[in-house]
Amino acid sequence: MKLYLAGPDVFRPDAESWAVSARALCAAAGHQALLPLDQQAATAAAIWANNLRLIAEADCVVANLNPFRGAEPDSGTCVEIGYALALGKRVVGYAADLRPLRDRLAVANAGGGCCDAAGWQVEDFGLPLNLMLAVPLRLAQGGLSEALRELDRA
Repeated sequence: MKLYLAGPDVFRPDAESWAVSARALCAAAGHQALLPLDQQAATAAAIWANNLRLIAEADCVVANLNPFRGAEPDSGTCVEIGYALALGKRVVGYAADLRPLRDRLAVANAGGGCCDAAGWQVEDFGLPLNLMLAVPLRLAQGGLSEALRELDRA
């Protein structure tokens, strides 16, 4: 299968060596990796259009959902997931920590509810991510290797 690898990994200081490793892991599992780094586009609009094209070409999206620049997954990755789901693609997500969101972010408030440190309510469904990600995606705890194993089980 062709797998679009979504996630903030393009921003890593070692993005090129990560891409080599990611391609090798996918190939070893019998899949072809499609990466946002597989383009020569230089403008934001061209990168956006190319990423959507790669998602459309993919059979499945494998998404890095580890927190990025905060407590939530990368916003661009979430857009890519939504686009893939709208196209009817399967999406497998992975993160190092899949404990319930309330356990990772929660601070009890006086009313007994579940809130984050800023006082905002945290969903209390026992899910590891916002329900808009946790419900439609298959999730694997760990990294890309674990996500590829989950993809094979799906």
